[in-house]
Amino acid sequence: MEKAIILFTGISFIIYGVNSFYSRRMISEFKRWGYHKHRKTISSLQILGGLGLLIGLKINILLIASSLCLSIMMFVAIIVRVKINDNVARILPAITYLMLSSLIFNYSLQII
Repeated sequence: MEKAIILFTGISFIIYGVNSFYSRRMISEFKRWGYHKHRKTISSLQILGGLGLLIGLKINILLIASSLCLSIMMFVAIIVRVKINDNVARILPAITYLMLSSLIFNYSLQII
């Protein structure tokens, strides 16, 4: 079950990161959030984090680092969305991915 969650989360972050480079909707979202100047950096970090989760299935220290960084990223995403007064439905994906990343982080610490 843990591996399925890691695969799902890793692939999701990669897809989201790639979408953030090309999707007009995602480009406008970054503007709405006030992070349009950092879109490429954040997108790259999402892709790297997702890859880190996938590679982390074999190299646990990478799983620890990637899941921790993605957890922090999702925590910040929640704060940003609250600051701009997004409704709960718009914040829910970030909350979900914070929970998934935190779950993976906790799991990765137990298999040291």
